Parts: sequence; structure tokens; C-alpha cells
Amino acid sequence: MTRSAEEIPLTNTKAAVYAPRRKASRQKPIRLRRGPHLFIDDFLIESSANVRRVTNPPLRDPAIPNPIVTGNEDGCFQPYMTVIRDPQTGRFRLWYGRRTQDFATTQSHIGYAESQDGIRWERPMRLLEDPAPIQFGISVIDEGPGFPDPAQRFKFGWHTGDGLRVARSPDGIAWTPMTDSAVLRHNHDINSIFRDPLRKRYVATISVYRPGDAWEGRRRITMQSHSDDLVHWAPPHYVVTPDDAVDAGETQFYAMEGYLVRGDLVIGMVKVLRDDLKADDPADPPDAYGIGYTTLAWSRDGETWMRDTEHFFDPEPAKGAWDHAYAWIDEQVPVDDEVYLYYGGYARGHKVNRFEERQIGLVKIKRDRYVGRQGGYEQGLIRTPAAIVEGDAMTLNVDAGAGIVSVQVLDEDDRPVPGFAFSDCEPVVADAVAVPVRWQRPLSDVHGKTIRFEFALKNARLFAFNLD
Repeated sequence: MTRSAEEIPLTNTKAAVYAPRRKASRQKPIRLRRGPHLFIDDFLIESSANVRRVTNPPLRDPAIPNPIVTGNEDGCFQPYMTVIRDPQTGRFRLWYGRRTQDFATTQSHIGYAESQDGIRWERPMRLLEDPAPIQFGISVIDEGPGFPDPAQRFKFGWHTGDGLRVARSPDGIAWTPMTDSAVLRHNHDINSIFRDPLRKRYVATISVYRPGDAWEGRRRITMQSHSDDLVHWAPPHYVVTPDDAVDAGETQFYAMEGYLVRGDLVIGMVKVLRDDLKADDPADPPDAYGIGYTTLAWSRDGETWMRDTEHFFDPEPAKGAWDHAYAWIDEQVPVDDEVYLYYGGYARGHKVNRFEERQIGLVKIKRDRYVGRQGGYEQGLIRTPAAIVEGDAMTLNVDAGAGIVSVQVLDEDDRPVPGFAFSDCEPVVADAVAVPVRWQRPLSDVHGKTIRFEFALKNARLFAFNLD
């Protein structure tokens, strides 16, 4: 029998922590393909001046009737769910962990609901039949209506006993186990599955509980493995691990979920656990402990993951709020120019009233606005590495409603290309996710050539650019 994941040596790691780079140097040009290019990290920055990196957390909207899935009415038992927008009907479909009739603490069922808008769900929510005993986890993949085997269009992953179990379904309602045992063994009860469209393979994200050289004591940490068929998996490697040199207290990583592909990036949401802290002082009840928040992580190769130490989404500060102790983003769903972020919230602590106080909410963020580069009153500059451009036009995802952004194109000697200087660029003075950049000449004139982009920002925030 293959060994359990936590037995794999910590040297098999591809976990990294984000730290700003002063200047990046590369031997050859990067290729800027058509699609979005985000300033979430420093990959697109060779040099900069008078700009700062700013995390852009989603804001709670009182118009959304949170929690949208409740403990009392809907039987929500865990902060794990899958939300998919059907590509044919546009309807939202939700699978979530539902409590058992006898309120078992180590067993759950599949709750299911649909919605027209992703906010208000049709009730009563359905209880689906389990494909096999389920401990924790609700992770669903929709392969789409064009999947070659319609009987296996949907896949479902969960944890029971000693690891990851998987099932298949033609409709996401009736499930059939794909094996009789765990396909990937690990010792902590949280996992998920994801289809990586860039590398055309499945990814399992699993949680393990173990000691390590960079942290004190046993901690929950995150690993990943890859598979072509969901049954046979490569040896997992570590992707999110704590480091007492940069992480405060007893930082643990409960899970990483909510993957969304944007350009060549895969963006994930990291559930950070601090069981050494309490939501209130004094705690309510006195033995309540634990807080949880969400940070960003991203990968450009599908193997190595960079995590941010900045908080992306925090619990609601107000005591008594349903998400006062925990706010763990578990799902990202693109909807027009926004991304719907579904999250699990706890009211008072890690193990407090788990059958009523673990619920699901929703916040929204504009597309690709996870991190921005902020320019102030003094003009800031961002210069990309040498690049070969495949697109014929550019748009900016920018908040310049009270400022200005301009872009110029530099040649291999860092001189403005005629027709593409700052003076040739129509200034961008809007707050929008796709503002066209207009020069004296079309961007297609430098298609396939080695160039650099240079962005000038004043009282503005640049999140990304898109090549069409």
C-alpha cells in the first residue's frame, strides 16, 4: 500500500511566500499571450518607482441577505461547498455539507440547491443520496456538456476514513463511487478536486497534520497531487506551509480552495487557522477558541504556489455577527464583470455550535481586482520585462476615476516606439475593468516584436491589463 501523504519528506516542497522584488532580470523575453495579465505578483514588473502593492479585499454588501445558506433552515454543517454556474441555462448550482439527522460530528450528507441569481436559493434545499459514507468535503467538478462520456460529466471528491474518495455522475444529482477505497491517503479530513484547464489534468488539494522544521509543533498544512483519471495519483508535494520567521503565532493552513484560472495564473484561496486566538475577550462561551481568515495564493506553472502574507478577507469585526470568528472563501464564480466569492463563516469559534453557526455567505469583487499597484500624487512608473506581444489591442483594469494612467511601448533599447509614447497615448481616466488603450498606431504594429510596456500612474490603481 502506498504511504500516506504526511509521510512524504518536507524536502518535496513547492511552497513559496510572496516578498516584493526590487528588480527582476530575465535572459529572454516573456511571451504575453492574449488574455488577462494580473499584477498580483511581480512577474510582470521589471522595475517600478513611486508605486505600492495594495491588496483589494472584497467588501460586505448589506443588500445581500447573508448568510445565504443557514445552519438552522438548510442544515449547513461545514464551511465547504461548490457553486457552479451552468453554461447552458445560466442557473447557479450549489452543493454543500449538510448535517445528519442524528447530528453526528464526523459524518455529513450532500445538500443541494439551485438559484437564478446566485444569491437567493430555492427552498427547501434538497438532500441527495450519498455515494458512500461522507465525513467532510463537498468538491464538485463539471466537465461541461461536451464531455465525451456524458455518464461521467460530473465528479465529486470528499474525505472519509483515510483519505480522498471520488464519485461520478451524469447530472450532479445521482452519484456512483469510482473506487471502493481512498485514491489518495492523508491524515487530515479536508480535501478537494479541481480540473486544471491549462495543463489538462486533475488536481487534488489535501490537508495533512504534521510537524516541520520551520514551525513549532504539529500544524495543518496543504499538499497537492495530479492525476489524469482521478484514480491514479502522482506522489503529492507540499504547496502551503507555515514559517515561524514570517507567520505570527500558531499559523495553520486548513485548506486551499476556490481555484480560478486567469490567463496563465491559477488563483486560490487559503484558509488560515489561528486556534491560538479568540474572537472575543472574554470569549463567548468561555471555552470558545479559534479565528480564521482568507489569504491569496497563486501558481504560474501548476506546481509551485506563492502565498500572500497579507489578509485578503477577514471575519466581520462586530461581535454577534454570523461570521465574526471565521471567514473562509471556498469558491470563486465569474459573473459578468464580477467574481462571486462564496465563503464559510463561523460566529464564535472553531468548535462552537457547529450545527447552527457554520453557515455560507457571499461577497463580490470586480474581475481580476485581487491586488492593485497604487500611484499617488507623485507620478508612479511600472516597467515590464522584455516581452513578445501576441495581442492586437490592450485594455486596462484600472481605478483612475480620480486620477490618470498612460501607457507607452519601449523598444529593445528602452526608447519609446514612434506612435506609442506617453504623448501618443489617450489618457485613461475611468474606473472600469476593460478601458481601451489608444495610441497613434494600433498595437498590432508591434505584434511579435520584443518590447516593454511602461505604465504611468497618478492617483490611480492598476490591477491588470488584457491583450485582445
